[in-house]
Amino acid sequence: MSNITIHKGLLCAVVAALLFGCDNNDATSEAGKTSSTATTGIEETRAIAALGYIYGLPLVMNYAVTYEYAIDQNSDQFKAPFNQIKNEARVFTYKDTAIVTPNSDTPYSMIWMDLRAEPLVVSVPDVDEGRYYAVQLEDGNAFNFGYIGSRSTGNEAGDFLVVGPMWQGEQPAGIKKVFRASTPFVLAIFRTQLFNPEDMPNVEKIQAGYKAQPLSDFLGQPAPPPAPAIDFPKIDRESMQTSFFEYLDFIMQFAPAGPEEEQIHAALARIGVGPKKEFDYSELSAERKAAVSMGMKIGEVAIWDHLEGKVKSVNGWKIGSYFGDRDFFKGNWRQRAAGTKVGIFGNDAAEAAYLLAMVDDDGDPLDGGRHNYTLTFAADEYPPVNAFWSVTIYDSTTQLLFENPIDRYLVNSSMLPDLKKNADGSLTLYIQKDSPGADKESNWLPAADGPVYLVMRLYSPKTEPPSILPPGRGTWEPPGIVIAE
Repeated sequence: MSNITIHKGLLCAVVAALLFGCDNNDATSEAGKTSSTATTGIEETRAIAALGYIYGLPLVMNYAVTYEYAIDQNSDQFKAPFNQIKNEARVFTYKDTAIVTPNSDTPYSMIWMDLRAEPLVVSVPDVDEGRYYAVQLEDGNAFNFGYIGSRSTGNEAGDFLVVGPMWQGEQPAGIKKVFRASTPFVLAIFRTQLFNPEDMPNVEKIQAGYKAQPLSDFLGQPAPPPAPAIDFPKIDRESMQTSFFEYLDFIMQFAPAGPEEEQIHAALARIGVGPKKEFDYSELSAERKAAVSMGMKIGEVAIWDHLEGKVKSVNGWKIGSYFGDRDFFKGNWRQRAAGTKVGIFGNDAAEAAYLLAMVDDDGDPLDGGRHNYTLTFAADEYPPVNAFWSVTIYDSTTQLLFENPIDRYLVNSSMLPDLKKNADGSLTLYIQKDSPGADKESNWLPAADGPVYLVMRLYSPKTEPPSILPPGRGTWEPPGIVIAE
């Protein structure tokens, strides 16, 4: 996606040593020293900026969504203030623009938690058997640190405690499980399966049973003093690029370093980024501004290179694990950034496996303005899941859903009774910008008039063969997307 290459001297040495874990003691030791940006060489500044972009992208993207959804009440994407659940009795459409590659399968409920003053108790109701639901807990480091739901805790009602990194209490009576975040700000995403449009009232009843309350309320005790107010800096798509390290500087004060982050925090401190720092791009010399900007571009290339070279491709679909907790990543910041880049707030593979198709089965980029495509599942060879599966299409330029004549953004397993099968029992989806004709329109997935990509989601994927798990090494393989003749 770019012709920028990472090469030569200290640039390669520092990026390799700090990002990819190579044995380069000189570079690692040098990057671990602390000093001001002015004493950092230009090439080292460029290298650390590349590393910082890769490390910091999930934190900054997370903050950008948090700002739109929970802080800026003037935003047309605003959901609710901190510590209040927002239920959406709908699926996402092209009008939802804060999150890239959004799910349009399940109505969302969301809550942004501020755990600085005290923990929150999240309560779920009994959910009817056969209906999938999941509550994903993700902190400001983009770590999925816990799950509540059908796969993880069952469909029974229960109360669960979510605590910040500094909480030292004991598990209270009546709490089924305690989940500890690595940051004081946390997002909980509730996904509730919708079987068809007529099923929405049933989903709404379940959503009404999702609750969150401070621990003091749950225990019937006095509340602790409130946490200090924070002056959250405004952020948008443009400023996220021009002031990236200023935002990272602000966010890192709420993200204490784990053992595997100490080295990278020390490196970032060399260019003036980190807790209690005040990075200011505008005060840098022209040469250093250029080094920081080039470093960010190098970091961007490294992220896409991970998707292109480190993730297995099967019939044009990229299959890999993109999301998890701290132990899952083990300091692989490029892997974390790649997942965030293509689909922020994604699930662990055990909860939902994601297959990404940006090319057809011949390796050519998907483009709805140039070609019509088909995707055919052989008879009874659908994605193997315990819950349900879907295939969703996105505009490659915006990474968002897009308006189309029939308001359809995906095809999923709940729609199977309404889809037409071929004579041999197989199922063909028609992926194109214009209708394939009245006789095939039930199977039509409208494409944009330009570059597109598809995501296949397998919710609660089967673990026994045939299975997509482990991602990239499973026994089930997706069919390729082919140009229609």
